[in-house]
Amino acid sequence: MEFAEHLIRWFHVLSGVMWIGLLWYLNFVQVPTMPKIPDELKPAVGKHIAPAVLFWFRWSAASTVLFGLILAWMEGYIGEALSIGLNGASSPETVLLGIAMWFGLIMAFNVWFVIWPNQKVALGLIEVSDDTLKPKSARKAMLFSRTNTLLSIPMLYGMVAYQNPPF
Repeated sequence: MEFAEHLIRWFHVLSGVMWIGLLWYLNFVQVPTMPKIPDELKPAVGKHIAPAVLFWFRWSAASTVLFGLILAWMEGYIGEALSIGLNGASSPETVLLGIAMWFGLIMAFNVWFVIWPNQKVALGLIEVSDDTLKPKSARKAMLFSRTNTLLSIPMLYGMVAYQNPPF
């Protein structure tokens, strides 16, 4: 059982590194660089690079959450962590972990139910009858992606602090 927990933890960390790495790539590299790319090259980004990035982005989000929940269940703290101390039995470390888990769940929800549907419209992967929807969808996806970037900082802190308590 110890090796199984080790393996699940490894897959959780590996998936999380990919997810947050792509999130930060999108927000700190791709989006700020797009205005500097010559117009004739932009279709390559929108038709080839962005869809590939978004494929790995959304599936690494799903696998991070899945492996994290499995790990919390295997370790026996899933209920205690997700209750974030409201049950009165949680340690400060578990409260931090629970907050981090909730941020991760919110972020994954944003990826699958806000960012990805809006990116499909913005990138033209699905047809829309109103051309004004593309920029609106792009802005909505960007705002939720930026929100996820901000949430990722305390989420990462909570995950690390659980294993390496600051108190």
